[in-house]
Amino acid sequence: MSNIIEDFYYGNIEPQELTTEITPRLKKKLSELVKKEEELAAKLSDEEKEKFANYASKYNEFSSISISDGFVSGFRFGARFTYDTFVANSKGGV
Repeated sequence: MSNIIEDFYYGNIEPQELTTEITPRLKKKLSELVKKEEELAAKLSDEEKEKFANYASKYNEFSSISISDGFVSGFRFGARFTYDTFVANSKGGV
C-alpha cells in the first residue's frame, strides 16, 4: 500500500494536477470568458490591448496566490478535522 505522505514528499503527487479535467460547467464558463475577451479586444487600440494584457497578467498572479492560500487553508482545516477525529476525541474518551 502506498503512503500518501511519502508520495507527496517525493513529488509523486501534484495537487494541481488532480483537477486537470475540465468539467462541462467550467468549459462553458471558459468559452464565455474567451468570447467576452475577443469582443473587448476588437474594440481596443493596440495601446489599450497592451494595458489590458498587463491587467490580465496581474489578475492571474493575484488569482494564483489566492488559490494557493485557499489550498493551504483547506489542507490545514482537513488536518485539524483529522486531528480532532483521531487524537482529541481519544483523550476524552468519547
